[in-house]
Amino acid sequence: MTAYPYATHNEKAVSGALALLMHGMFFALILFGVTLPTREPPAILVDLWSNLPPVPAPKVEPPPPPPRTEVKPAPKPEPVPKADIQMREKKEKALKARERELAEKKKREEQARLKQQQATEAEAQRLAREQEEALRTLAAQQAAAQAKLVDEYKRRIAERIKRFIVEPPNLQGNPEVELNVIVLPGGDVLEVRTRQASGQATWDIAVERAVHRAQPLPLPPDPALMREFRELNLRFRPKE
Repeated sequence: MTAYPYATHNEKAVSGALALLMHGMFFALILFGVTLPTREPPAILVDLWSNLPPVPAPKVEPPPPPPRTEVKPAPKPEPVPKADIQMREKKEKALKARERELAEKKKREEQARLKQQQATEAEAQRLAREQEEALRTLAAQQAAAQAKLVDEYKRRIAERIKRFIVEPPNLQGNPEVELNVIVLPGGDVLEVRTRQASGQATWDIAVERAVHRAQPLPLPPDPALMREFRELNLRFRPKE
């Protein structure tokens, strides 16, 4: 039990000696560090120029030449086999023959179309001529029928007037009197004028009186024919 207190005393002595030594060294470092002379910084020399020296222009290097492109010769075409050449020529001949056939067919069709067109135009012209001729014929027939109808009604008018003529006594020969008679649409007489006297006044007066007695005169039913009866030219003889 006595060994442990002795060892602790020795350790404390060594620790105190080391602490004292460290403090002494620290004090010496502080002392010598403050008293040491300081060194001045080195002087810097500066040259002053009134004129700046010329600055050399930068050297421009020429651009490098473009890289050379090597032109390779075109490859030579491979020879076409003879069989292929013959086959191609055969196809070209067949194609040309087909084109000629199509062109000839088109030409024939165009000629047929023109021929058909000409035939159609000729037929149309023929039909137009026939129609025109038929119209002329119809117009002529209608005109003839109207003229016949006009003559028929003029004959009827003359026959009606004759039935009212009182022949005067002592009438000599076969005198002819010509009258202009203006007729209204209903058949009434508007006016009677002697166009050419017969030379025997009694006959002329007898015929004029008969015209007034015969009204209304017979007229055709078609109003379009009235222009033929607005003014009638009538001739009368006692022996007709």
